[in-house]
Amino acid sequence: MYKIIIPLVLLLASCSYVPTISPYKIDIQQGNVVTQEMVSKLKPGMTKSQTKFVLGTPLITDAFHADRWDYVYLLKKGGKLLEQRKLTVVFEGDLLKRLEGDVAAATSEDTKAAENASAKPDEAQQNVKADQKNDGAKVEKEEKGFFGRMLEKIGL
Repeated sequence: MYKIIIPLVLLLASCSYVPTISPYKIDIQQGNVVTQEMVSKLKPGMTKSQTKFVLGTPLITDAFHADRWDYVYLLKKGGKLLEQRKLTVVFEGDLLKRLEGDVAAATSEDTKAAENASAKPDEAQQNVKADQKNDGAKVEKEEKGFFGRMLEKIGL
């Protein structure tokens, strides 16, 4: 009887699931973060120094192709690749010729929309500053200081 029960119990125990313990994997961000806004600032004919100012120093500069800069960005969370972007900037001489890769250059409509959006915050900021000036004047009139309250109590 025990000869049948022991293998049966072992068979049932082997069917159970025990989760494995895995180590914690940190989030890894590698490369140059290149946004659509940054790419939209690039124009054909820009110099290498202007391009470097907009995008930053390239991650990869090819020794055999000095007129080609590669910008690569990877984001891994928990060991899984979430985001990967590649942008290749090609120069002819010292001037920007073309862009290749995942991040596309903006169209003229996108550029106009970005310019309009950037103009609106300036107007809003001026309105806020004007409101702050008005509020500051109201606070000074409504609230009296220590000596003002003392003079009021004396009757002057």
